[in-house]
Amino acid sequence: MDLFEYQGKQYFARYDIPVSPGGPADTVDEAVKEAASAGYPVVVKAQVQVGGRGKAGGIKLADNEAEVREHAGNILGMDIKGHVVRRLWVEAASDIDEEYYVSFTLDRSEKKHLMMLSREGGVEIEVVAEENPDAIVKLHIDPVDGLSEAVARQACIEAKLPERAIDGATDILVKLYRCYDEGDCDLAEINPLIL
Repeated sequence: MDLFEYQGKQYFARYDIPVSPGGPADTVDEAVKEAASAGYPVVVKAQVQVGGRGKAGGIKLADNEAEVREHAGNILGMDIKGHVVRRLWVEAASDIDEEYYVSFTLDRSEKKHLMMLSREGGVEIEVVAEENPDAIVKLHIDPVDGLSEAVARQACIEAKLPERAIDGATDILVKLYRCYDEGDCDLAEINPLIL
């Protein structure tokens, strides 16, 4: 089952993975209500299961109710790569210093879980893999052993995350792995993982 972004964030929150306050909205009025609850500025995001939402105009920053109304009205009903937007996620905007990438998936050939961690987040990881493959730390994890805090910390160091990000990123990696493993997920990904 593929989850929409808002469903993924709700799922992550159950594992104490920090997520921005926000909520789903199916109408402009609901978007305004969620924005007021989250606190301005907010981000209004199209909920479709396809990449490239931002480039298509499906992710907009709003500083006030009028902008939320405008963006929600424009995004609802929008077609993004053959997917019609019927739901939005409205969340508090984050003050982003840096963006990273992390994911867990199954490497069937190795019969192990695979963590990918990169200091280059916020973009399509496939582009990073093609243009700068050394920017991605790949770590195989034996499902029996799981991911320890020490191994997660070492991965953060190898990915060259700044010192001020290591503790928080280590904590999130361990929680995301637990989420991935206990949820029997095919993929658990955070992009961007923000500082």
